[in-house]
Amino acid sequence: MTELLEYPEAPETEPVTIEKVSIVISHGSLEGIYPGLIMANGARMEGIEADLFFTFFGLDAIRKDRFEKIKVATVGNPGLHMPTLVGAIPGFSWLVTKMMQRQMEKIDIPPIPEFIELVADSGARLYACKATVDMFGLTMEDFVPQVEEIISVGEFYEKAAGGQIVFT
Repeated sequence: MTELLEYPEAPETEPVTIEKVSIVISHGSLEGIYPGLIMANGARMEGIEADLFFTFFGLDAIRKDRFEKIKVATVGNPGLHMPTLVGAIPGFSWLVTKMMQRQMEKIDIPPIPEFIELVADSGARLYACKATVDMFGLTMEDFVPQVEEIISVGEFYEKAAGGQIVFT
């Protein structure tokens, strides 16, 4: 005969609400940038404080010379479910990018330049990573006007204190 073990009931607690998120965007492809922008926009729509920290190739999302030219990464992208060689065909990245942009347009997801402006206007703060900016030889003039400042990782952690950090 087996005995049933009785476990004490877990105490009922109120769900903890998220009041602040800090989102790190480190990839410079369409599928690397949009998740962070969508999450920041969603946070602001819910009244959640949001900071965006752009580092490495994620800086492309806020660079004046690149933020209108972001493409889908087709080479070595397992999400496309096709051989890497196909992704290397000339023009294939452009084609897949156009297809994705049309799909996003159908569901009212704005292009990256417009989305950057939208999240900044909603109160999200945008920061560029100092180490990456120095490594690439960039200055504040290289970035869109919505970028508040260039900060170090330590300064990012100070700004993120008390919130959730999300790495996309």
